[in-house]
Amino acid sequence: MRFPTIRFRPSCTASIVAANRRINQLARLGQIDAARRVFDEMRERSIVSWNSIIAAHFLNHQPHHAQHLFDRMPQRNHASWNTMISGYIKVRRLDTALKVFNSMPERNVVSWTSMIHGYIQDGSVSEAENLFHEMPEKNVVSWTVMLGGLIQDGRIDDAGKLFDEMPEKDVVARTSMIGGYCQAGRTKEAREIFDQMPRRNVVTWTNMISGYVHNSKVDVARKLFEVMPERNEVSWTVMLTGYTQAGRILEAFELFKRMPEKSVIACNAMILGLGQNGMLAKARKVFDQMLERDDGTWSAMIKVYERSGFELEALDAFRLMQRVGFPPNYPSIISILAACASLAILDHGRQVHQVMLRFHYDADVFAVSALMTMYVKCGDLAKAKKVFDMFGSKDVAMWNSMITGYAQHGLGEEALGVYYDMRVVGMVPDDITYIGVLSACSYTGKVNEGKEIFESMRSDSLVEPKAEHYACMIDLLGRAGHVDEAFDMIIKMPVEADAVVWGALMGACRMHMNLEIAEIAAKKLLQLEPRNAGPYILLSNIYASRGRWEDVAELRKVMSERNVSKSPGCSWVEVDKKVHMFTLGDLLGHPEHVIIIGMLEKLDGLLKDAGYSPDGSFVLHDVDEEQKIHNLRYHSERQAVAFGLLKIPEGVPIHYYEKP
Repeated sequence: MRFPTIRFRPSCTASIVAANRRINQLARLGQIDAARRVFDEMRERSIVSWNSIIAAHFLNHQPHHAQHLFDRMPQRNHASWNTMISGYIKVRRLDTALKVFNSMPERNVVSWTSMIHGYIQDGSVSEAENLFHEMPEKNVVSWTVMLGGLIQDGRIDDAGKLFDEMPEKDVVARTSMIGGYCQAGRTKEAREIFDQMPRRNVVTWTNMISGYVHNSKVDVARKLFEVMPERNEVSWTVMLTGYTQAGRILEAFELFKRMPEKSVIACNAMILGLGQNGMLAKARKVFDQMLERDDGTWSAMIKVYERSGFELEALDAFRLMQRVGFPPNYPSIISILAACASLAILDHGRQVHQVMLRFHYDADVFAVSALMTMYVKCGDLAKAKKVFDMFGSKDVAMWNSMITGYAQHGLGEEALGVYYDMRVVGMVPDDITYIGVLSACSYTGKVNEGKEIFESMRSDSLVEPKAEHYACMIDLLGRAGHVDEAFDMIIKMPVEADAVVWGALMGACRMHMNLEIAEIAAKKLLQLEPRNAGPYILLSNIYASRGRWEDVAELRKVMSERNVSKSPGCSWVEVDKKVHMFTLGDLLGHPEHVIIIGMLEKLDGLLKDAGYSPDGSFVLHDVDEEQKIHNLRYHSERQAVAFGLLKIPEGVPIHYYEKP
């Protein structure tokens, strides 16, 4: 079999030039096999042909093929050696690049500059600096690369000295120095360079504006923006994000409407800015009007829905994101787990867990903590513990999720067990840990143990008790009947008692019917939260239980004058991946209210037969007994349970949730 003769030509013919161009095009498209076929089928090749195919293999992460071809080259030039150096740097093999550099028969300024760039990219700026000083000759690119390395390393003063030494300063060098000074917060020095520049391009202008934005000088940035001779997409986006980051959303929106072309990045920033400032309808309008979206667009929309309390809409957006071909990204996973946790919808949460496994987000500690929180809030503590146990490198947030999860579900012993395990492995608790473990002591009635842990906070973990920790202690003492001691602790607190602290005391007073302290707590709460109906109603009920009807009437009058009202509580249950909401007094609005009422009547009969009698002591005292019974019978929680019994198969747990 005869093989075709391959001729090497020192110069390029038109066919060689065309083949070389084709190799470069295919390589950039990732079609390395096709590029190699073009090279292999060439009857004539030049040095440029060899250099092109070597660079193509490096571009497609095949350094071994590149090295094999380099070894076979019939002739090499400076570009061949430099291609090998830059190629090995590209694939993060700096040691091999250095070997090539050291074996070069002759180096040029590009060889030296490539190695300096490699060291900087590797974070070895001192080595780059040493090599820079060894260079026999330097050009403006060498100086600029070294300047960028010093700026990247945070050595802005050294960068300034090098900049002053530069024999020639081009636009790139000056723009880099402007960016460096702005990163260091030295906008005045950056502006001096900007003003002294004989020629500026759009990147220079944008860099200076960005510097002002990142240093909270948005108004100065806007003045400069308005006098720009030309603007590009990046310029508009930088100015827009400056306003959104400063919380000046109306100005951002006005600027957004002026943009000649609205980039995806600008639209994403606008969706987040509008959504996080309560303008959800406008955020959705921006989303709907986008001709092109990326995964950041979808995660932004999902996030603003979740943060605004529109969890069901967040779930819809998450499903649609996948339906149109965008795989879930990290931010969308975190947001949707929070939405599932907020609604406590376990089936959806399990589906998200499967998505996490499929896209390998189960190795991220923050994502796994969010997953555990979801399982905890959905009541599946066994699954939360399984996820916890399977994860190797636990951080304090994961331990906290498990402790607070058990505590929130009244499993104080289990919460304390995790806390002591945490101490055994040497993990230092933080302030959130102590909130969880003190709550656990409260639920289990471990007063002495709670006191010991509270007193050990400063000495064991250097955590200074905050109002939240005192609220836990007030709750612990109050539940145990030590209302006077709890009140005394509030009086002696080194930090100011907030509504949570006084609310915990108020709850203890209700439980133990301590009217004297209840009045003090209620008055404090009314000062702190005058629009909150809870303290009014609790105090009213305590007055009513003592027959103090004039005081009840006075409280109701104050509520009316202040326009304070109690929104009805709601409960919900998930059936067949759909969330069903229930509120007191709105049962007839449910399409299946007839069978729900039937189930409630059936339950009443079964409970009565079992000897159960409803406790109406904390239903409003100024309603008659018949109305009390009605309020208890059609409580939103009972509606949710009745619907779950009707719709969920026997033997399957009913997960229902309540918002007071």
